[in-house]
Amino acid sequence: MINFEEELKKFKPSLEVDQAEQAIYSQELDDMTDLLQKMMQEASKRNR
Repeated sequence: MINFEEELKKFKPSLEVDQAEQAIYSQELDDMTDLLQKMMQEASKRNR
């Protein structure tokens, strides 16, 4: 059974849209293309 008191203790309010946008854009996140390029560079270095 769900213990609502415990769940309320764990609750963290979500960020407002502007705050969330700033938090997301302030991080340096790689997309799949960046990851594949890094993997190809590492693989080519090992094969030399």
